[in-house]
Amino acid sequence: VGAGAVGMEFADIYNAYGTRVTVIEALDRVLPLEDKDSSRAVAQAFKRRKMDIFTSARVESTVARDDGVTISFTDKRGEAHTLDVDYVLSAVGRIPNTEDIGLEAAGVKLTEQGNFIAIDEAARTNVPGVWAVGDCAGNQLLAHKGMHEGVVAVEHIAGIGHHTVDYGNVPNCTYCHPEVASVGLTEEQAREQGLDIEVGKFPWAGNGRALAAGDSTGFVKVIRDKRYSEVVGAHIVGPHATELIAEFVMARHLESTVEEIDRAMHPHPTLSEAVAEGALGALGRALHV
Repeated sequence: VGAGAVGMEFADIYNAYGTRVTVIEALDRVLPLEDKDSSRAVAQAFKRRKMDIFTSARVESTVARDDGVTISFTDKRGEAHTLDVDYVLSAVGRIPNTEDIGLEAAGVKLTEQGNFIAIDEAARTNVPGVWAVGDCAGNQLLAHKGMHEGVVAVEHIAGIGHHTVDYGNVPNCTYCHPEVASVGLTEEQAREQGLDIEVGKFPWAGNGRALAAGDSTGFVKVIRDKRYSEVVGAHIVGPHATELIAEFVMARHLESTVEEIDRAMHPHPTLSEAVAEGALGALGRALHV
């Protein structure tokens, strides 16, 4: 139950073990925080692997039995379903364990939603000398985000750093097959913000290394703003997506243009060539499609 990163990762794992898997999601698509194209590609890949996926669905009840669980839910058409299964994984999100640890007595502020510890971009709370990093501080609940916050906080505590955390440039990674990774805005978010954008989308079917490996599902999608030609958002579905996204994170950190990404020579034959092709695609000039 739940088709975010955790739900989809475990669905992938158990399907690979030969287990019959049903995914139930309350929102209208799997991986709802990702770009719609990414969600669509992963859903199609999972369905090809014979997984059942229900979106816009509502769980009505779960009843534990001696030999498993009975789960009842309503699909997006309003039709009722009942499944007898061995196990149900609840992957509907997490909440911080910030209650009854003395934060209120210390005067540390929590966020209005979720009871996360409120911090600034240097991981400082509102109380001098009190810092918070990781999942308890909210934003993206990711290990690399928490690690980065920790480094920034310690540098400030030691008086040797002035860096801050750029929460708009945190890479999101989902470790299923195909892998999914992203950074920055989705296409929908960029358009909602009124940005003048151009979108490039390069399929793995045009990449020799992916074809040779027999793993050509997915794409590299790059969203650039036309004014500065910088990367507004990048989305990768396919082989080693979670490794390749780092190039876009660096490009955004350095405010590189998509032209500069392409002009940096990418070795052949490698998956990294698709990064350059995606950047060129955002200029309408992808080569190998």
